[in-house]
Amino acid sequence: MLNRRSALGGAAGLALALSACGQTSGSSSERRSERGTVGIAMPTRASERWLSDGKSLVEDLKGAKYKTKLVYGDDDPKAQAAQIEALIKRGVNALIIAAIDARSLNGVLQQAADAHIPVICYDRLILGTKNVDYYVSFDNEMVGLIQGHYIIKKLGLEDGKGPFNIELFAGSPDDNNTKYFFKGSMTLLQPFLDSKQLVVPSGQTELSGITTLRWDGPTAQKRMSGLLAKWYGSKKVDAVLSPYDGISRGVLSALKQVGYGSVGKPFPVITGQDAELPSVKSIIAGQQSQTVFKDVRDLAQAAADMVDDLLTDRRPRVDNRHGYNNGVKDVPARLLQPTGIDRTNYKLLIDSGYFTADELN
Repeated sequence: MLNRRSALGGAAGLALALSACGQTSGSSSERRSERGTVGIAMPTRASERWLSDGKSLVEDLKGAKYKTKLVYGDDDPKAQAAQIEALIKRGVNALIIAAIDARSLNGVLQQAADAHIPVICYDRLILGTKNVDYYVSFDNEMVGLIQGHYIIKKLGLEDGKGPFNIELFAGSPDDNNTKYFFKGSMTLLQPFLDSKQLVVPSGQTELSGITTLRWDGPTAQKRMSGLLAKWYGSKKVDAVLSPYDGISRGVLSALKQVGYGSVGKPFPVITGQDAELPSVKSIIAGQQSQTVFKDVRDLAQAAADMVDDLLTDRRPRVDNRHGYNNGVKDVPARLLQPTGIDRTNYKLLIDSGYFTADELN
């Protein structure tokens, strides 16, 4: 197996090359490829996770004899819409889209429908349009349940311990997954907030007040620094609900600036998601507490299988036909299961080949 860091570097180079050519018309030989061409629109190159998704999708589709055109929107919804329009004009046979903004693609997806191009929502459900066919993701509410359960277990809340101070962070407001992560976590945490075993000194508990645009770490760091300055003083933070590793690292940076991680001032319990390399190393070092591992290799394979089914007139496998409504229709979904990772079991990432032992040293 290739070293994952070098593989991701290759994926970044591939993304740059294909992003550049994705705006031009394809050759007739490309359009006549034996099994067709699949357009892949990913949201950003700024996250290790999305580089891995793009690489895996290209490899899996290539293995099934499809050509691919991979583009990255670099967190710009308008740029992503233009890239998808270019893929449609290029004559792709199917689209796999991880949307930057869940509501920004209605116009371009009408173009896909007019061209009879099936659309698979990849990990992020696209909202407000009838022109999506399937959704492939992890069980997003389960991600939140895993994070909430971890906080409960580490603080001993079920044993009656407390009260503890906690602050809540959520993902990007334009990502439909954000509400599922938060709902899962709060299903478990809310009873302890009601009983006052968990206390939110800032009072910021509503989803609308705790989101983090584009899942951005520096934005999370700035908010955490503000919370510490205004609400803590002599109080200490015991836990932070964070939905994503990049946000977790931003929170950690703010905590370190005011002395957390030093003797007598340990880091709070901090959750995360995506098992990104810097965060797994942080977990091993005793800083971030936990992450949720979503093996994107499996997600990419599920999406590739779905495309192959659609383009060969087979019915794709789904797990849920009515649980994911995008405001216009129920989108049939294939859902994979996530896994919680902390210092006790991080070697699962090595055993599965997701990281090498050398990468985690």
